[in-house]
Amino acid sequence: MTASSDLKTTPLTDVHIALGARMVPFGGYSMPVQYRDGVLKEHLWTREHAGAFDVSHMGPAFLTLDARTGDGEADHRAVAALIEPLVCGDIAGLKPGQLRYTLLLNAEGGVVDDLMVGRPPGPADQGTLQIVVNAGTKDGDFARIEAAAAGRASLRRADDGGLIAVQGPKAAAVVAALLPGAERLAFMQFQPVEFAGRTLWASRSGYTGEDGYEILVPRDLAAAFWERLLADEAVRPIGLGARDSLRLEAGLPLYGHDLDETVSPVEADLTFALSKRRRKAADFPGAARILRELTDGPSRVRVGLIVEGAPAREGAEIATPDGAVVGAVTSGGFSPSLGKPVAMAFVPPAVAAPGTLLKALVRGRAQDARVTPMPFVPHRYVRQP
Repeated sequence: MTASSDLKTTPLTDVHIALGARMVPFGGYSMPVQYRDGVLKEHLWTREHAGAFDVSHMGPAFLTLDARTGDGEADHRAVAALIEPLVCGDIAGLKPGQLRYTLLLNAEGGVVDDLMVGRPPGPADQGTLQIVVNAGTKDGDFARIEAAAAGRASLRRADDGGLIAVQGPKAAAVVAALLPGAERLAFMQFQPVEFAGRTLWASRSGYTGEDGYEILVPRDLAAAFWERLLADEAVRPIGLGARDSLRLEAGLPLYGHDLDETVSPVEADLTFALSKRRRKAADFPGAARILRELTDGPSRVRVGLIVEGAPAREGAEIATPDGAVVGAVTSGGFSPSLGKPVAMAFVPPAVAAPGTLLKALVRGRAQDARVTPMPFVPHRYVRQP
């Protein structure tokens, strides 16, 4: 299946087609939703071995001060000060080589995007931040960042290259064989690595709940690196269908579905992204609303549901047992690991306690949906001792 002419492609598009992938539009790109094995087998393979994902549609970039002083700490604080007014995370407090998940917020405290921001480890790279944003929002995100940094720092987009994720319990061994030293990274750390005499950037991160890496690869090396990955018998190519079911099992929100500009970090159960220093200073967008919700509670919260019967997909209404509609599913589907449907939904706090019995309205039928803690499947990140 060839890519539509009005969609962007990644450096691996031709490779996916040669592997028999079913290509679909996603985030403005032609992307592989599954390969010949299908979503279920790809999902379980990743949980048991290692899966390779093309995520080159995402938005990696580097923000660098125009005038660096050579004082690494001062330069880092200066570049952090440019992006902190846009987000709720403590960017100034990042250690060299550390990544942080944070949220780009609007003036009302709604989530414009969720993103990763990292401080490179090397002394020569201080005054630079690595940023990775979502595909569907990246042009707007980059415009916001460039406007905030105008005249003081420059943004270099790196979304013309390859961004490859390797996820699963065997991911560390697979990646270490190609990128020696990457195995020393802990979850949410990153560093430059060498492959074929060139510099790549490897982070120990991902969006499946499994241990793994995301690797930024120059465009002309992407296909060769992908082929070397797949030469390992522990690795199979995995499409966006299984990536979505994996992140759903991991209880991770997807922008444009579980997150949007009306949803606050408190409603989304992402208060860990609100750093202590930023809360105390109340110096982030939408602070008045968000701090009020932390004190008084929000009007709705994101919860996990175990659903009996058919899967409750996005948009399915959630009701109390007596039939009062109280919310809606934002992500839902069949969990291959659990063998049953799961979903995420927004509901009032009064019915959000684990164990609460609700109803999911699926094709006119009211099916039992019980609130359950997330993640549905435990995370297996490798953290520092």
